Amino acid sequence: MMQADRIPVLISTGQVTQKEEEIFTALDLASQAANIAIDPIPEVREMIQQVWMVNILSHHVGPAPARKLAMRLGITPKTCLTTTIGGSTPQWLVGLAAEQIARGETDVVLIAGAEAMHSSRLIRQMHARGEEVPNSAASSSKDGESDVRLEPDSVIGEDKSGVSDAEAAIGLIAPVHIYAMFESILAAKSGRTYQQHRDELAKLLAPFSRVAAGNRFAWFNQARSAAEIGVPSSENRVVCEPYTKLMSAFLGVDQGAALLVTSLAVAKELKKQDEIVFIWAASNCNDVWFPLARPDLSVSPAIKAAGKAVLDAAGISLGDISFIDLYSCFPSAIQISANALGIPLHDPRGLSVTGGLPYFGGPGNNYVTHSIATMAERIREKGGLGLVTGLGWYITKHSIGIYGDRPPPRDFSIGDTTAAQAEINATAQPITMGFLDTGAKDPENIPGADATVIASTVLYDNTSTVTGAPVYARLDDGSHLAATAFADDLPELAGRNLVGARIHVEGQPPTYKLL
Repeated sequence: MMQADRIPVLISTGQVTQKEEEIFTALDLASQAANIAIDPIPEVREMIQQVWMVNILSHHVGPAPARKLAMRLGITPKTCLTTTIGGSTPQWLVGLAAEQIARGETDVVLIAGAEAMHSSRLIRQMHARGEEVPNSAASSSKDGESDVRLEPDSVIGEDKSGVSDAEAAIGLIAPVHIYAMFESILAAKSGRTYQQHRDELAKLLAPFSRVAAGNRFAWFNQARSAAEIGVPSSENRVVCEPYTKLMSAFLGVDQGAALLVTSLAVAKELKKQDEIVFIWAASNCNDVWFPLARPDLSVSPAIKAAGKAVLDAAGISLGDISFIDLYSCFPSAIQISANALGIPLHDPRGLSVTGGLPYFGGPGNNYVTHSIATMAERIREKGGLGLVTGLGWYITKHSIGIYGDRPPPRDFSIGDTTAAQAEINATAQPITMGFLDTGAKDPENIPGADATVIASTVLYDNTSTVTGAPVYARLDDGSHLAATAFADDLPELAGRNLVGARIHVEGQPPTYKLL
């Protein structure tokens, strides 16, 4: 049994959203958020043993963001880490920190992250106008920080591309396009056209925008109606079927968040035991890594396994949860997560306490740091238990946490998904790159093959002109491929969901025609 004083807790959190036309770096924002978490407990500053940074996508952070953050905070931790890419990493880090604290391996861990994409846009605009950008605004090297002098942070997490070579070969990399591919299957299974499905997605997302409207840290404090979200217009064009702009994660934010994870013993020492949130349990699991290799893109066995594991570890059922925050970059992620966890799409508890990435803002990999901080606020205010999910790449990496207003009935643990992970990995389907035979005398006339579309979308530019229509398809031998449409056929594919259609595919990378 774990000693009661080793129970892991969140002792403090910090969030910051900067909407001014002032330029910030990601480290500016991370240090602001960290100081908000630390300042109410001055004594904890010298107690921080580890600084862990969520991967930063903004430029000019260098190889040592955690060490730079520690310098700005005036602390000298034993360990400085940064992560690989993934929206699941904030919750994954909380689970790691809680596990180390429960074992007595560490006492205080600072987890922080930030993005400064809004500032990056301002810098680009200054360059376009021929204005000089101050060095302090264009670089994170401040207060004597030097990438040359600083030892790089240790990097944790799996550093692996989110798509296969076959997907990359047809340019299928952008999250909005791949999540739209998942959406095509959900639409087809529901028997809806893209327009009908778009209407349903708008109803799903409208409550998220209302939550964001009441969140002081949200980028957009405007409640949107389902009509505003779902009806295409000059300001809300269809980006790719069936998504409008208002259904898509918004990355152009300046936001930062920080979490202080410690033990109940430290909280008592600091006389903060009445303000803490208990970390009950966590779990992690991955779906088949490459979307193209998954047997069914409309479901997530990994989220299902992680959900069962975290509830089992906590010794509770889904009905015991008071508050829910599902990762919400795009509607397909919400639907697939909810279905995997057994949560109704219009659950009266709501699906977000934060507001979702299209409305709260999508600060790169760091959204879940905000959602955990927001969940902690909700639990402090109202009591109860909260469930937070994090998701990385393309519904690929998953981390789930349970938080509460009281000590857990069981020792903290990370739910075991080992057996489930092995079963999931074994379902990966073979991938075909294409049909080009480099040894043939006439390689351009190598015969292709017929296939059945298993996922599709249609891409549009800002004039609503079709620019692409990628598909995932299954060949008759069972292998999967990614293909793009012939340019001459694009106009006739506008608005069409091709799931179930038969196509002829040829070349490398594969190009298709409808049969």
